[in-house]
Amino acid sequence: MGKLKPYIISENARTQGQFYIDALGGRLMSAMTHEEAMGAQHDDKDKVMHMCIEVAGENYIFLADGMEPFTHGSGLYLSLELDSESQAREAFEKLSDGGQVKYPFEFQPFGLYLGEVKDKYGVWWMITAQGEAN
Repeated sequence: MGKLKPYIISENARTQGQFYIDALGGRLMSAMTHEEAMGAQHDDKDKVMHMCIEVAGENYIFLADGMEPFTHGSGLYLSLELDSESQAREAFEKLSDGGQVKYPFEFQPFGLYLGEVKDKYGVWWMITAQGEAN
């Protein structure tokens, strides 16, 4: 068995990582620059080579600053199921700040709270919670 850990290449890993910590609750586990990791002394020495954050419990996301121009993908979603409707709604609202809501966070006919949003960094999220309609 293995564990799937998303790795996000970012334009600013520090800022994006802190956004997810604030939105989902969590903490910075580690961060290392190119200079710290390899003693690099070039223009990119202060860029993040590897960062690990813990969010929404024991879920880990890795981030790094991109070294080459890139475009954000649209075919990948991070799906996060939270323990309660209120936790999920709060995470959805925070991830929506500066982003684009595709489907509002609502109770669905199939018995699940669900919302889809692209955050301000271009990452798509599916936020869910089990529950009964009120």
